[in-house]
Amino acid sequence: MNRAQSLSAPAVPAHSSFRLAQWRMLLAAMFCYLFFYTGRQTFGFAIPGIQAEFGLSKETLGWISAAMLWAYAIGQAINGSLADSYGGRRIMSLGAVLSCAANWLTSFATGFISLILPWALNGYLQALGWAPGSRLLSNWWGVSERGKVYGFYVFAAGCASILSYVTSMVVLEVLHLEWRWIFRLPVLLMLAGGILFYLIARDRPQDLGFEPLADTGVANADDKGHEVASDAQETAAQRYKAVLKNVRLLIAAVSLGFQNAARYGLIVWVPVHFLGADWKHGDGWIDPKWITVALPVGMAVGALSNGWISDRLFGSKRYLAIMLYMVLGAATSLWMWSLPAHSGIGLAALFLCGFFVYGPASSFWALCPDLVGARRAGTATGVMNFSSYLFAGLCEPLIGSLLDSTGNTSLIFIVVASACVGSAVVALFVRR
Repeated sequence: MNRAQSLSAPAVPAHSSFRLAQWRMLLAAMFCYLFFYTGRQTFGFAIPGIQAEFGLSKETLGWISAAMLWAYAIGQAINGSLADSYGGRRIMSLGAVLSCAANWLTSFATGFISLILPWALNGYLQALGWAPGSRLLSNWWGVSERGKVYGFYVFAAGCASILSYVTSMVVLEVLHLEWRWIFRLPVLLMLAGGILFYLIARDRPQDLGFEPLADTGVANADDKGHEVASDAQETAAQRYKAVLKNVRLLIAAVSLGFQNAARYGLIVWVPVHFLGADWKHGDGWIDPKWITVALPVGMAVGALSNGWISDRLFGSKRYLAIMLYMVLGAATSLWMWSLPAHSGIGLAALFLCGFFVYGPASSFWALCPDLVGARRAGTATGVMNFSSYLFAGLCEPLIGSLLDSTGNTSLIFIVVASACVGSAVVALFVRR
């Protein structure tokens, strides 16, 4: 078997130089994205300090969070296509560097305006990460391994949530620094990750002298008409038109929107729930502030498992893996709601909540190249993520207003359960 044949085979021998290059690209993307959430998922930990200093209501803080999420959504709609045009390597690296700067700018806020503007800018810059990284991976990995690969990639995002939670707690509880340092210290890791990614990663196998992989197209024969020919050149407008005409992708985008609303409901407001005024009076064997870390740990493991399940158990029928986890996510959210605010058993419940709510992300992202092929994967990922953060941003001020009016932070879990049910119902119509 000659070199070109071996490289185009669906399964590449584990000892081959190409196989090593595949894993190097995956690990480089995972390493870079491992630090991205230190630039955007730390806001919930800063809320108590911001509220104490500026006297802002939870609803107002919800709007600040929403501004970042909507700017992120707009950025996703734009930056996915940029990755298709210019390559994921340089776009993702640029995002890490500029987002670090925007976080530092946010840390010098003196009120509502000086807080919301740089945080919204940061949302756009954060959107330079996910879709470009996805585009790079879709060039290096084929259809048969896509669920696994996106499982690892989303696992890195889940670990990034763990890192953002732990580093925020270190800033507040170990170093005893004020909330501003949450936006200053953890993001230095993101800066380092972006620089290393640029030095290590390459956009395509051809950049390292390999032949392009043969099976990076769509995963189902019925969707072949949506794939661009390998020798065709498309403008950004043509890519957007092709992606927006794909009905299954648009349905998946709505389902992902509900899923991400549930996810950010947990990410932003669970720290508020556990770090309220009476958090020191918990009845469990573990300090309540560290219970919050169980959420991102569950998210990371859940994402890794769901991608594997969609490949192995459901034969790349992603909608089945999505529906299964969303239904279980609703059930565990209701269980979490029924528990006392600082019960020790909340550690296990919150882990499972994160596991099932975030798990389907790997299947959602694998759907993008599944439905439109690798050459449009960046644009498709951006469109999907635009929808996901549009929904998440809408939920933030609604949750904040609900908590202001009721004073009952456990209602977060009712909202999360409802969003999970919505995601499961819509996912049924993605069936392929």
